[in-house]
Amino acid sequence: MTEIARTRRRRFTGEVVSVAGAKSVMVAVRKRVQHRLYRKYITRICRYMAHDESAKLTVGDQVTIEECRPMSARKRWRVVQS
Repeated sequence: MTEIARTRRRRFTGEVVSVAGAKSVMVAVRKRVQHRLYRKYITRICRYMAHDESAKLTVGDQVTIEECRPMSARKRWRVVQS
């Protein structure tokens, strides 16, 4: 029987914008995308709720987040590097 290869998990680097709970942080990820019609670059900001196991992060910290299993209703990311 062959093993199914695990898909590669997405990783983003962003900034902590709020500490939502005991082990939860809100991370803002900035992405530069090109407008389809005007070809101008636009900065898009996406906010992700992430799990912080150490509970030591504060607002303004730069972190790397990675996809994971659903941990709650809104948390599907975890902090892998701070």
